[in-house]
Amino acid sequence: MIRKAVIPAAGLGTRFLPATKAQPKEMLPIIDTPVIQYVVQECVDSGIEDILIISGKGKRSIEDHFDRNPELDARIQEQEDETLYNQLRHIEDMANIHFIRQKELCGLGDAIYHARFHCGNEPFAVLLGDTIINSVIPVTQQLVDAYDQYHQCAIAVERVPRDKVSRYGIVGGTQLNNRIMQLSELVEKPECDKAPSDLAIAGRYILTPQIFPAIERTERGKSNEVQLTDALRLLLKQENIIASVIEGKRYDIGNKLDFLKTTVEFALHRREFAVQFETFLRKTIKGIDDARANA
Repeated sequence: MIRKAVIPAAGLGTRFLPATKAQPKEMLPIIDTPVIQYVVQECVDSGIEDILIISGKGKRSIEDHFDRNPELDARIQEQEDETLYNQLRHIEDMANIHFIRQKELCGLGDAIYHARFHCGNEPFAVLLGDTIINSVIPVTQQLVDAYDQYHQCAIAVERVPRDKVSRYGIVGGTQLNNRIMQLSELVEKPECDKAPSDLAIAGRYILTPQIFPAIERTERGKSNEVQLTDALRLLLKQENIIASVIEGKRYDIGNKLDFLKTTVEFALHRREFAVQFETFLRKTIKGIDDARANA
């Protein structure tokens, strides 16, 4: 049984400057909901309510977002907006959330290492704080189910176009069924013709506590960072690891273009303004097409 989750959220978000100069990228909203709230909700929907967020300097607003705000609650009650009041209380009560700071940005592996005392000798989930995955069954629950069946570290993966594998960490191994692969290798950003598969690591993991000594043995790489993929490669030498192909759509909020695409797609699924927003988009695109045709 997986009872704990770790969400690394200490990065500087430099690709979103200047917006992230004074606020965490994880707090950037998809319409009206911060990215990290979607990630926490995935934990809760997967039956995990003990969550450790690895934060850093300038990330205090994440803590404030999940904390109780009596003054704001009282003001919303005065306005008799019951729906909004219930939304705020849900955010405040959705999980038992703990925080620890990664004082130096030394990579994802180092961030995970900060969770060793919180997780102890238990397996735990890891969800990257800038990745949303929309699915019927939460992807973390999919990984929990795979872990319960195979009792091995489980890594979420997704198929990517072969000509784009050089952008991702790629796994290779033996297919156990149409969704599960027994891993034999993990390669970070391989050349297209040397990639062992088209399965890219998708920002969700179930890890055993053996990952912590593996991180300790992992050599620091570029920018003095400890990479989780390197630690997993070491761990693979001593225990089995599986990869599970996700059933769902992943939204990487790590760059501005994907952030815009995600916002548009989510807006088109919001009942209160989906029709009006679609009409606006169609008019906007028609205007662009007409302008090009008359140019």
